[in-house]
Amino acid sequence: MVQRLRIGVLFSRVRVEEKWIFAALEQRGVDYERLDDRKVFFDLDHPDAWRTYDAILERSISYSSGLNILRVLNAWGIPTVNTARVAEACGDKLATSAALAKYSLPQPRNLVAFSTEAALDAIETIGYPVVIKPTVGSWGRLLAKINDRDAAEAVLEHKSVLGSVQHSVFYIQEFIKKPGRDIRVFVMGDQAITAIYRKAEHWITNTARGGEGEICKINPELERICLDAARAVGGGVLAIDILEHPDRGYLINEINHTMEFHTLMPITGVDVSGLMVDYLLKVGRREIEVAL
Repeated sequence: MVQRLRIGVLFSRVRVEEKWIFAALEQRGVDYERLDDRKVFFDLDHPDAWRTYDAILERSISYSSGLNILRVLNAWGIPTVNTARVAEACGDKLATSAALAKYSLPQPRNLVAFSTEAALDAIETIGYPVVIKPTVGSWGRLLAKINDRDAAEAVLEHKSVLGSVQHSVFYIQEFIKKPGRDIRVFVMGDQAITAIYRKAEHWITNTARGGEGEICKINPELERICLDAARAVGGGVLAIDILEHPDRGYLINEINHTMEFHTLMPITGVDVSGLMVDYLLKVGRREIEVAL
């Protein structure tokens, strides 16, 4: 007798992606439960109620909430997509850069400093313009293109006054003169599934900021770089953001572990939500086989 899987989907808000995921689960007749991360809680001494899940898909909007829930679930031996290790590496841009650098993978030049004085010195070693990013964040928010020292001093002072832990880490990246676009590649396991260009006249090309999507054909070089990047952070279901440098070719910019795909899926015609569910079910079945 084949054991019936019990699946959980952890979410913060039911966006279009979650609706597609729920529909894919229902089409496959999967026994699943919707887990609102604003309502669930965990008794660390009593994990049995959670151990009834064969796999859980994490779709939290909050990086902090999602990461800490994954840490608890993985500590209890509950399979998740993605794992806490992957979330930790992808949700923090500095951690992503460090993981890529460990394997000498191509990326923009990145520097990190922990005081305004050191940050100014770091910027001078690259030269203007540079981009200053928060280490945690999405949708292209709080990015600043710095064109000269006056602007750098103003932005760095502003971040220092804000005083939060995130604003006390100065993550500085060389500005890449990309050709009015970047590339988002959807990777699942050991396959680069599909990709789009995100095009905009503004230097920030995120679709959340008005960028437009267009199909991108995945060539062998792009596939190799994206799969290498996925392996560097631990693999799973990921979106790899790639910049095109006029001389250095493809550069890995960011890796997303709870990606949105409301633009990518309709443009490419690829059933991303269905493939994601199939991968999740495979993870759940693999754990059952190991247990048996």
